[in-house]
Amino acid sequence: MSQARATYVTRKTLETEINVSLNLDGEGVYWVTTGIPFLDHMLQLFAKHASFDMELTGRGDLAVDGHHTVEDAGLCLGQAINKTLGEKTGINRYGHAIIPMDETLVMAAVDLSGRGYLAFDAPMPAARIGDFDTELVEEFMRALALNGEFNLHIRLLSGKNTHHIIEAIFKAVARALKDACARTGGEEIPSTKGTLE
Repeated sequence: MSQARATYVTRKTLETEINVSLNLDGEGVYWVTTGIPFLDHMLQLFAKHASFDMELTGRGDLAVDGHHTVEDAGLCLGQAINKTLGEKTGINRYGHAIIPMDETLVMAAVDLSGRGYLAFDAPMPAARIGDFDTELVEEFMRALALNGEFNLHIRLLSGKNTHHIIEAIFKAVARALKDACARTGGEEIPSTKGTLE
């Protein structure tokens, strides 16, 4: 039986404190609380659609704004994914998903290359959803990809409703990561270089 791919990451600064427990071989069980209800909802559906077991708790300087908490949540989740994958032996490496949500269609593609990069082409029609600044979605995804050390491409193919767009983005990224992290049954590193870093 293969070893469980699970880890724990914590980060504490003067601005935030984030704790992430992650199991890539889970069933989508989650516990999320960041003090930002909309972010909590997005992370919950991320865990569900990636089939990752995830506990993510955070507190931050929300009296200033949500930027630090959102970015550091992405940072810690990215670090947890990277740490859990280790040398990346026996994984698919690549994953992609095209996710519809009513009028919205979003594409996400992932390469667990060892090189962090985000290409984000998903304009937000509304600047805010409730108290949530929608520009923070890109900040979260950038922190996730750079600290996870993977290529992440996100493209909005169609859509008008900002909530639908953001939800489809998180679901598409989750599905793409699920496929990329999936085990192949082999022990090879999926690269002609013999390493992914």
